[in-house]
Amino acid sequence: MSQDIKALQASLRAFAQARDWEQFHSPKNLAASLSIEAAEVLEHFQWLTEAQSRQLDAERTAQVADEIADVLLYLLQLADKLGIDPLAAARDKLARNAERYPVERAKGSSAKYTEL
Repeated sequence: MSQDIKALQASLRAFAQARDWEQFHSPKNLAASLSIEAAEVLEHFQWLTEAQSRQLDAERTAQVADEIADVLLYLLQLADKLGIDPLAAARDKLARNAERYPVERAKGSSAKYTEL
């Protein structure tokens, strides 16, 4: 696992411990919080057109960045609680997707998979 990810997870653990929040950080609660935060990302795009969603102003981009950070932090806490290396899981999933959806099967697609 990346040292950056490990350090971030350690910081999250220390943050929760200092506030006595670990009692609330069950996998179920973390998964629920992750889902809620992901919905908050979506909320910023709810009434935008496709074109508008591609051209956010600086204020909206900063708001989306905050929500993305919340999603990442909850995801890392959940992975930590379950002993899952999120980068290894992502690499494994990408490899399985590449096998399941080969470029040759994508009509007119120029999709390419790169190694993380």
